Amino acid sequence: MKLIVATVQDQDSDYVVSKLTEKGYRVTQVGSTGGFLRQGNTTLLVGVDDRLVEPVIELLTASSQRRMRYMPMATGTTPNGMTLYNYVEVEVGGATIFVLDVEHFEQI
Repeated sequence: MKLIVATVQDQDSDYVVSKLTEKGYRVTQVGSTGGFLRQGNTTLLVGVDDRLVEPVIELLTASSQRRMRYMPMATGTTPNGMTLYNYVEVEVGGATIFVLDVEHFEQI
């Protein structure tokens, strides 16, 4: 048995969860925040048999989108202390996926 831990962007989470449950996978959602951009994410926990890992990863890949965003980046300050910003384009979204071995599982 495997535990798939997938972090997706908040705006993709409802769609991803609906696709997973539509296919009969049980999923637990945990709210999380990304460390780099400090934006809302959802971490999904999906326990599956070893043979179902690839289909779940394919589903996550198909239903999690990557997109471009403009983020402010401080570039300096004015003499009166106001911060100057430039905007840089960064790619966000998609899914970060970890697959872990499960030594023991019980459903009570």
